[in-house]
Order: sequence, then structure tokens, then C-alpha cells
Amino acid sequence: MHERIISIIDYGRGESELIAAALAEKLRAADFCPVRDEVAGAELIIVIGGDGSFLRTLQRFDYPDAPFVGVNTGHLGFFQELDVNDMDGFVECYLHGRFRQQCYRTVCGSVEYAGGVSTLQGLNEILVKSSDSRLAHFDIYIGESLVEKFHGDGVVISTPAGSTAYNYALGGSIVDPRLDLLQLTPLAPVNTTAYRSFTSGIALPPGLPVRIFPDPDSADDGNGAGRETLVAIDGNESRFAGVQCIEVGLSERSVTLLRFKNYEFWNTVKRKLLTP
Repeated sequence: MHERIISIIDYGRGESELIAAALAEKLRAADFCPVRDEVAGAELIIVIGGDGSFLRTLQRFDYPDAPFVGVNTGHLGFFQELDVNDMDGFVECYLHGRFRQQCYRTVCGSVEYAGGVSTLQGLNEILVKSSDSRLAHFDIYIGESLVEKFHGDGVVISTPAGSTAYNYALGGSIVDPRLDLLQLTPLAPVNTTAYRSFTSGIALPPGLPVRIFPDPDSADDGNGAGRETLVAIDGNESRFAGVQCIEVGLSERSVTLLRFKNYEFWNTVKRKLLTP
């Protein structure tokens, strides 16, 4: 008989570890084969923790094809649908197929820099800014068109999944995950007689990449060395020297979450972001 493997990821932190052990027992009792801290061969991946644990798992295991479900032991828990008191109901619903799948497109891209080319992959967003406290100066292209010579702290390029994360804190729009688009949102743009930058977000369709070129006139750090560019993918930062181009687009890869009968996106938005 083929084993039905379910992966449980918990990162061994207090309450989450205890919940993982209890959930593993419930799954064994339902004739599943629970495994800890691995995803190979799993038909489902359960992440116990907060949104940070969920995003960390995606990056750690390179965005696996198996669907996810989250048990929230963190703060906001936007991706984590289940509470710790939902375990028995979850096992029963999953065993009998009482759920639906929701797919989230990811964001992808590349950084061409002095050391070569680095690939990008994220669920929420890609942040591009100067690595120090000085203004970033970027030529921003959408497709083949130069749209603006940006001056400010940086830009955030977010998916619908990430529209309720950093993008929302910047004043960007909340986007229903059933839409396929990217949102380019400025971070502290400068809009004066000397510099002209967009002060609101831009929504972009699939297939239309964003290309960011650091302004070569501002590339020198004053000591004869090139300034670094900071690129953060879902909060994980990297710094690149001698950046020539950063290209970002909507990926064909997606992340699948299980949703149960009481889930509705806009109710979740209200509950997580507006209800005290």
C-alpha cells in the first residue's frame, strides 16, 4: 500500500514543537505517514508558526509543488489558515477531501552585476534600494519603455500575495489573489522641481517585466568604489556591487495553499488588518 506522506515543519520552537508532535499522532491515527523537517515525496506540507516560518519554508525547500497548509502560532498569520484548536477538524476535512486549493503566483527575476548573474524568486515581494542611507537613483523601464528616472529610498515589486505585506505598509493597494498582476510601489519617492518620481503604485500585467538600471552618475561612493544595491526577497537581504540591471516579472511558478469552507479572502483581510 502506498504511504500517504505528510510533511510537518515547525523549526523546534516551544509551542510549535508540541503542536507538531500532537498533530503527527493525529495523522498516524488517520493512516497517514507524518514526517518531520523534510518534503520529498510529501502530498502535503504543514507549516506550524507564523508567516515568517511559512516564507522561510518556501525558500528553504525551493518552492515545492506539494500544497501547503499553515497552523498559526505567530502574530498576523495571513497565510496560516488554521488555529491550534482546529487540528481534529483539519485532519477530518483533509481525509475526506473537504477543501479547495488556492494558487499564488510568485515573483521572479535576475540581477546582473559585477560578479555575474543572480536569480530571484519570492512569494511576496522583491525590494530594491541603495545599500546605505543615501537616495537610490534608478532608471525604471516597464517592458521596453523608460517610465521614470526614480529618486527615493527604493521600490517594492509585489505579487497579490504580498499586497497585504510590505506593499500595504507603503500605501500600496490590496490585490485579490485571483488577479494575476505585479504592483510597483515607491518607497519614499522624491518629487520636487529637481527630481520627478511617481508617488503612487503601478499595476502591471503578466508578461511585462520591470527593469531597473542604477544611475551610473550616482554609482560612485565618493571613494572610487561602486555603491552596492540591496535586493531583499521576502525580507532576505543580499547586496550586489556593480549592478547593471535588475529584471523582475511575474513567474510561472506558483505556491498552492489549502483552503477550507470558512475561508474567504476579504473576510480574512478585514479580520487580520482592520478588526482590533
